[in-house]
Amino acid sequence: MAGVYIIADNIFSPIGKTTAQNFERLKSGVSGINKHSDPNLADDSFYASLFAANAFKDNEKYTKFEQLLIASIRDTVINSGIDVSKPNTILIVSSTKGNIGLLETESYSSVLQKRIALNTSSKLVGEHFGFVNEPIVVSNACVSGIMGIITGMRLIQSGQFENVIVSGADVITKFILSGFQSFQAISSTPCKPFDKNRNGISLGEGAATVVLSSKFKNKTDIQVLGCAVSNDANHISAPSRTGYELSLAIESTLKQANLFSRDIDFISAHGTATIYNDEMEAKAINLSNLKNIPVNSLKGYYGHTLGAAGLIESIISIHSLKENILIPTIGFEEIGVSVPVNVCTKFIYGNYNNCLKTASGFGGCNAAVAFGNHRN
Repeated sequence: MAGVYIIADNIFSPIGKTTAQNFERLKSGVSGINKHSDPNLADDSFYASLFAANAFKDNEKYTKFEQLLIASIRDTVINSGIDVSKPNTILIVSSTKGNIGLLETESYSSVLQKRIALNTSSKLVGEHFGFVNEPIVVSNACVSGIMGIITGMRLIQSGQFENVIVSGADVITKFILSGFQSFQAISSTPCKPFDKNRNGISLGEGAATVVLSSKFKNKTDIQVLGCAVSNDANHISAPSRTGYELSLAIESTLKQANLFSRDIDFISAHGTATIYNDEMEAKAINLSNLKNIPVNSLKGYYGHTLGAAGLIESIISIHSLKENILIPTIGFEEIGVSVPVNVCTKFIYGNYNNCLKTASGFGGCNAAVAFGNHRN
């Protein structure tokens, strides 16, 4: 089966506009999460990682969501050198909410109904860059970003395409924030993944893009080794209480990647800092015999960026492999889950070859993907 390589990537976030900027600022301990008071989003102040109010200019053609996608894709297209107008290349867009915020500012109509559809945004973005193939939309709660990578990998392995550009984005609106508030899931402080005193998530905005290819461009390009999805079939909003279903996705990923648990150097967890998600994920890690493997969560830097989260966190993991440095979990102080997990609390330097990225979301969806140095 054909190898699949990540030959270019971008993170466009409140922390930085390129992957290099983001990674350097994470190594400096910079978090994008701040306290915000914005009556357009909420009556009370809240913590989140948001772009400055003037970061995006009003645009008649492209919304803020679409401008985020365009900014992130542009950087990867330039760095990859790929001609996106060729039929061997396709775009995948991942998001959970897209332009849903337009419902807050526009009168509902058939025109608005079409405008807020994710396929409308994906077509606009695809046309902006000159893609000849109609883009694919992946929207499956908070595993959307990883599922975009999985879909791209399978399209390449099936021989349908040589290159797949996977881009994900979400912006925070009153609709989204109030939805998480209705679950009492928003943290009263910057989020604390896996910590004893965690009490919810911090939301975040951002976009990220990877270029997947059947041919590697540089010797340092990271390979997508394996991937899998599963579903709890348990509850629309609450995760499994056992972690068994996520562990199925993890073990299927390791099997596909021809890896054993001992071959994983670190895990980039979903780590939302909600009571139930962190508990479930810790149990899944234990069930998969990974309890001693260093684990980090990046939610303390970016907040939960929804459809972009899996991509942002995968890219940081990829560069951790390249630079042999594991980013610590800020916000974590004392273990707060019922089973042991090796939460990373400081920068760890090593000789890293393989890592695992996990994600879970509403509806009981779970996903996992393994990345590795293809030269090994």
